Amino acid sequence: MFEAKTIENDLEWLRQVSEKVDLNNDNLEEAIHILDSYCLTHGVFAMAAVQLGINKRIIYLKNTDLDKVEDDEWNEKTILINPVIKERKGLTMYWEACASCLDNMGLVLRPYKMKIEYYDIEGRKHQKTFKGFPATVMSHEYDHLDGILHMDKALEVKVMNREERKEWRKIHGYEVVNEDGDFLSLEEKYGKEYKDKCNENSR
Repeated sequence: MFEAKTIENDLEWLRQVSEKVDLNNDNLEEAIHILDSYCLTHGVFAMAAVQLGINKRIIYLKNTDLDKVEDDEWNEKTILINPVIKERKGLTMYWEACASCLDNMGLVLRPYKMKIEYYDIEGRKHQKTFKGFPATVMSHEYDHLDGILHMDKALEVKVMNREERKEWRKIHGYEVVNEDGDFLSLEEKYGKEYKDKCNENSR
């Protein structure tokens, strides 16, 4: 059985920038098999190849549907190779978790819309816009390709196991803050406001 790299044992590995896939020479069969096998047997939204010991720019999307959060059997099996962000708009907030970050859950600001250019396993080029929760999942996994963890960006981090996270998210769910504004400007503004509010409450 394949296991995810974790911050406890493999932090240096997770911090690396993944290598671009050579579509003409790299054999993707084994990498896709490992990603598929892991996602089929674990309750995750998605996985970046680097989390499973494959230093390549590959993302596997298993579940980007919030209505199917509890359905571990659901599998979209969407594979993105060498994804590139072309545009980011709007802002959302969600308490994210990660197979590589153990029980560390963080409140993270993400774009509401992401336009991504990528290749499929047949080497065909695509461009797709992810909106809402799919953009959150995509953004989280894309960060992994650059050695960035959700904890690095989190406005706040809590330690909770999976069952505790489920209960917490029933009250603190996915939130759309803005659908069309400039993501970086919104991220800076709302991030500062949140931290200022937390500082006031701690006084």
